[in-house]
Amino acid sequence: MNQIPLVDLKAAHEEVADEVRAGFERVLAGTAFIGGEEVRLFEREYADFGGVAHCAGVANGTDAVELALRASGVGPGDEVVVPANTFIATAGAVARTGARPVLADCLPDTYLLDPRAALDAVGPATRAVVPVHLYGQMADVTALSDGLPGHVRVVEDAAQCQGATRDGRSPGSGGIAATSFYPGKNLGAYGDAGAVLTDDEERAGLVRAIANHGGVAKYRHDVPGFNSRLDGLQAVVLRAKLKRLAAGNEARRAAAARYDELLAGLAASGRVVLPVTAPGNVHVWHLYVLQVDGADRDDVVGKLNAEGIGAGVHYPAPVHLTPAYRHLGHSRGDFPNAERTAERILSLPLHPHITPDQQQRVVDALAHALRG
Repeated sequence: MNQIPLVDLKAAHEEVADEVRAGFERVLAGTAFIGGEEVRLFEREYADFGGVAHCAGVANGTDAVELALRASGVGPGDEVVVPANTFIATAGAVARTGARPVLADCLPDTYLLDPRAALDAVGPATRAVVPVHLYGQMADVTALSDGLPGHVRVVEDAAQCQGATRDGRSPGSGGIAATSFYPGKNLGAYGDAGAVLTDDEERAGLVRAIANHGGVAKYRHDVPGFNSRLDGLQAVVLRAKLKRLAAGNEARRAAAARYDELLAGLAASGRVVLPVTAPGNVHVWHLYVLQVDGADRDDVVGKLNAEGIGAGVHYPAPVHLTPAYRHLGHSRGDFPNAERTAERILSLPLHPHITPDQQQRVVDALAHALRG
């Protein structure tokens, strides 16, 4: 049986294999394993790609969120508003600063953070709100920024939207954003890696210092810090893939439009609900996430997997229903949109190398699974 993976890392590697091999040889010859010229060049190139002044490479996306929060003044005793519908790392990064995650519901159509719910969750101890740009499109940062009191900052979790914009604005522009280069992302490394993006020189400097044991020079420790540095080998991979990111995002958009066409009949019958792109968003389709109706979602995913189709679920449980965050004191029913979303959504295979024939096979298998 020919497999259709959720994301095709092998095909992505084959595109850059020769360039990566040559870059690895440069790093090995110069022994610039931590930092070095490849990291410096990648940081400049990715900042230019994202239209921001500063890019600070770090060890992974979770560290990037934590560092962006710390550089924005978040610490013990503070509260940070995060979506109930997100990967657990968003809440985890808040907890690692010593702050308390405060949850807010998502919108029912895009599954992004509901700005009104987030603003309603802001209290006297709130220091930041973290909109998560899920599945390849941006949350409404403008609505949040316009409604927040001056002491509360927006810290964007942009791990899934490399290359996306909303109303012409990119993540971190005018503020601060964290991103992840986990291998399956639109811009993926060959291991863990991440970055913080900002136009704010002071916060960029703080991120670099905190991520380097508290200082930017050896044996100089100006602030409490820890070790979270991007290495030269990962920078080589990211530089090679960055050259192809815009074209890859275009291919993802074409594949998403093709799914929309192929799934139109199932949508018209009410068996599935197609993804919605919010007005003003340029979507980069990190994931193609739909809802299934009238069927057991987990059963549908199992049937697709049995046919060699790499369907998945992002994410099967809202933050408040995970054991790790039971201490926040919530129960089922507190965030109904996030809970309904978690029970119904599934992600179909989508990547720059998927073919029309593969997508037709995915849709045929989905239709069969929904018939029971």
